[in-house]
Amino acid sequence: MQKVGFFQSVRLKLIVVYVLLLLLGIQVIGAYFVHRLEAQLKDNFTNSIEGRIDTLTYSLQQSFTADRTETDPTLESEVKDLITRFNYSSNDIRKLQVIDKNQRVVAAYGYESSLSGKKTSSIKITQSLILGNPSPETLVDPETNKRVWVGTRPISTNSKILGTVYYEADMSSVYNQLQKINSIFAKGTILAITITALLGILVARTITKPLSEMRKQAQIMATGDFSQKVEVHGNDEIGQLGVTFNDLNDKLKLSHATIEGERRKLSSVLSNMSDGVIATDRLGAITLMNAPASVLIGQTFEEVKGQSLIDVLDLNDQLSDISEIENTDSIITDLSSEDQHLLLKANFSVVSDENDEMDGFITVISDVTEQEKVEQERREFVSNVSHELRTPLTTMRSYIEALTEGAWQDPDIAPRFLDVTQTETDRMIRLVNDLLQLTKMDHKESNMMKNRVEFMEFFNHVIDRFEMHKRENIEFKRELPDRKLYVWIDKDKLTQVVDNVISNAIKYSPEGGTIRFKATTNKKQLIISISDEGLGMPANTVDKIFDRFYRVDKSRTRELGGTGLGLAIAREIIDAHHGKIWAESQEGKGTTVLFTLPLMSQKRRGKK
Repeated sequence: MQKVGFFQSVRLKLIVVYVLLLLLGIQVIGAYFVHRLEAQLKDNFTNSIEGRIDTLTYSLQQSFTADRTETDPTLESEVKDLITRFNYSSNDIRKLQVIDKNQRVVAAYGYESSLSGKKTSSIKITQSLILGNPSPETLVDPETNKRVWVGTRPISTNSKILGTVYYEADMSSVYNQLQKINSIFAKGTILAITITALLGILVARTITKPLSEMRKQAQIMATGDFSQKVEVHGNDEIGQLGVTFNDLNDKLKLSHATIEGERRKLSSVLSNMSDGVIATDRLGAITLMNAPASVLIGQTFEEVKGQSLIDVLDLNDQLSDISEIENTDSIITDLSSEDQHLLLKANFSVVSDENDEMDGFITVISDVTEQEKVEQERREFVSNVSHELRTPLTTMRSYIEALTEGAWQDPDIAPRFLDVTQTETDRMIRLVNDLLQLTKMDHKESNMMKNRVEFMEFFNHVIDRFEMHKRENIEFKRELPDRKLYVWIDKDKLTQVVDNVISNAIKYSPEGGTIRFKATTNKKQLIISISDEGLGMPANTVDKIFDRFYRVDKSRTRELGGTGLGLAIAREIIDAHHGKIWAESQEGKGTTVLFTLPLMSQKRRGKK
């Protein structure tokens, strides 16, 4: 679970926004207040200065217009006395000059050296003497770097300018007072922000605590745990959000349970399917595969994940692009190797999304090797039966047509034609009987009449029967044990097996050849072998001689009257006795046919 840091939390953002809004409000109010206060203080200051200057100007006007006698004080001394007294009563005016109409300084104070009697060239004084009363202004004294209020006031009577007063007033008191007020305002602002921040933390905590609980619950829900719910702290928007969140939790819990149940069902179905299932995305890359599919293709899901379905199933010869699957129902692909013959049938279906657009493919693969093999055997079986029946039927038809056309009247030809027809009829009857017997055994309809039989006596009896009618130039050699060996068999069916194997050995034995009969035991099995010294057969055909209608030398077998079903019937009979039959052969060195039978146990032998 990822933890959200304080500097990334909503709580800090709320506090910062809350404080910034308050700070913005305080700054706007403060700026307006200071601006208005500064203007008010400046107005009060200038009004005070202007009032005192007006009083001084009035007194100077009286002095400039007074009639003087020799005993009266001079204008200079009277003016100097006036500005000296004015200086004591006005500390804010740091510099003052009284100038007559000739721009000569009558009296002054606040200057380092005496200016009395000197002429001044100040532009402001000149403007005042000429124009009257120009507007005063605020300047910065370059020496002290302080703001000063500079102005002039003309001394006039009857619209006649007698002189002027030049003054500079120090405004430090105004700005010192503003600075003190700003300091008090700043301290108040800091105090207000501190209190606001503390209140903001409490308010933000009230707002963000339910959100934090919902975030934690959402992270728990992401793990699949829907057992917990968030606590609802009120009926406001956040409280309603908590109620909605709990409702969502309940619905997700139900949906998750439903989806999980369906997933388990699907997983169980996929795991227990005998067919393989492969899912791909729209580009044909494999995204899902069940265990049977892994077994069929011989690769694990981890090995083929993300690979192209066409490459994995070797469909490059049949499909050039994955989009062609949309128009293909099924394909049979050959995945055979040197050790195993494998044919897979792939059935395709398209997966569509909510917009009914192709989103991927589901491929179901099944092993059809045996089905194809059975189908091939069926086709071969039908072909072989048709061929086997066509030959004698064609022969019979030819001879019967000849007899019908008049050959039946010939005493020499007619018996010979009828004899051939009889031979071919017997051959077809044997073929049909063999087919019927195989059909019954295939459908488990052939009932075995098994009995306890001493096999050596039985085997010798069958060999004796053949030895009485064999050709003189063929020798029988027996290598059989003297002890008694008991088996549980159907004597008629096993006689048919031994007859067939011995008949084949006699058929394929050369002049002067030897047929050997052996019997050995291995654990609980009896092993019988019958060997001839014939031409043998290639190694790749040995296992096929037990297939139906298979012949190594078809022309010779047909000449000797074989149907090609004898060894196939023998295999079915031995299988029904829980044994096994096989052949061993080398070209030019003869063939040995071996079969096994279960030996009876000692306990069972003692029963009568």
